[in-house]
Amino acid sequence: MTASPKTQPLKVILDSNAFFVPLEFKMDIFEELKTLLGRNLEFILLSPVKRELETLAAGDEPKLRRQASFALRLAEKCRLVAVEERGEATDDAIVRVAGSWGAPVFTNDRILKQRLRDISVPVIYLRQKSRLDIDGLIS
Repeated sequence: MTASPKTQPLKVILDSNAFFVPLEFKMDIFEELKTLLGRNLEFILLSPVKRELETLAAGDEPKLRRQASFALRLAEKCRLVAVEERGEATDDAIVRVAGSWGAPVFTNDRILKQRLRDISVPVIYLRQKSRLDIDGLIS
């Protein structure tokens, strides 16, 4: 007997920029996501997103290094999912996985949001610098 979709946690994929929202806008993104979606969630960190954050944390600019280090600590609340390396950009991996899973993605990247909308993947984003909103339907 399999659990019904409503009792299974909903996977939410987080883009790297989602992890910078708490620093910039003083918001607990995990609590806000739970409030917005009103159900049990599983936060997903794809391996290319983690690598992107690690690269920023090892970079030259001190402020960005600090922010990326904080973002990596936040990312520890997520389940790390290793994604097959296909020599693609991080956004390509997000689109591929979100499309195959039908999982919503939290991103503020305008181009990525459009690509996800084009394949009917729900997009969660920061609206008016104060709250999260969703574009698309979650089944």
